[in-house]
Amino acid sequence: MSIRDLIIVGAGPSGLSAAIAAKRRGIDYQVIERGVLVNAIFHFPPQMVFFTTPELLEIGGLPFVTPYEKPTRHEALRYYRRVVDTFDLPITFQETVVAIRSEPELPDGAQTPLFEIETVSATGVRRARHARHLVLATGYYDLPNRLGVPGEDLPHVRHYYSEPHPLYRRRVVIVGGGNSAAEAALEMFRAGATVTLVHRHGELKSTIKYWVRPDIENRIKEGSIAARFDTELNEIRSTSVVVSGPAGREELAADAVFLLVGYHADWDLMAAAGIELTERRAPVYNPTTFETNVAGLFVAGGAVAGMDTGTIFIENGRFHGETIIEEIARRLSRD
Repeated sequence: MSIRDLIIVGAGPSGLSAAIAAKRRGIDYQVIERGVLVNAIFHFPPQMVFFTTPELLEIGGLPFVTPYEKPTRHEALRYYRRVVDTFDLPITFQETVVAIRSEPELPDGAQTPLFEIETVSATGVRRARHARHLVLATGYYDLPNRLGVPGEDLPHVRHYYSEPHPLYRRRVVIVGGGNSAAEAALEMFRAGATVTLVHRHGELKSTIKYWVRPDIENRIKEGSIAARFDTELNEIRSTSVVVSGPAGREELAADAVFLLVGYHADWDLMAAAGIELTERRAPVYNPTTFETNVAGLFVAGGAVAGMDTGTIFIENGRFHGETIIEEIARRLSRD
């Protein structure tokens, strides 16, 4: 049985940062990614512009060179491909972790945690990997928050937004009040869609980008984009949605429905691995080392956020991996 020092789950910025640090320390490691490289960024809308500056997206000391003040999605994908090539990081793509089991000791009797990671590939191949340490850097963008309303699984309902062209002359209902909902509403409106924004609170979220907020607010004020505030989605039908708000129960025509109400980490996988979760569904971990209550199992990046996903970004999560590897290297040198 092959046993590595470390397996890193997730090839986003925090996972790649951990991989770079592990390589520099001479640690035997492997990265496993359920999708493609920086899978979350890949699934952002193609025309997306980051809210941050390029140097705050850098990892491993490799410069992020761009002529723009704020980098684009395309540039970020190119940059992280260059990171992987520059450091020659070993990554297995399209392989999903479905179970994590820990054993109290190695087969030779040494009192060191051993993890068995069960995975399944995109082609259905199952395998078991083993490591002494495990880092979950899975982010939170792979799993959309579900509303649990009737009709949520109808074919014209989506939890991700890509581009506006297919919505030309279509009636679109967007549920959500954050940045993703606001930007999608503006783009679809300008591409010729009839857009209605439904939000359960009385106003848009304060986290909307400063250059987007006046645009969306003015479009709502002039009636170019319809809005229903303090309104709940009750049901999705084949050509409409049913909502309830200050005006009572209302049926809105809808050819497409976007439920842009956020995303979350794989809480079920964490809990099944023995990680304790807070009331906000965040893993319990040591803020100094990022080790969870399960010895040898660490969390990094968006995986630490629980329901408060707005607290972790690439800018701060990219440093978690380096901190974790310092602790793992210290333990390995002691053993």
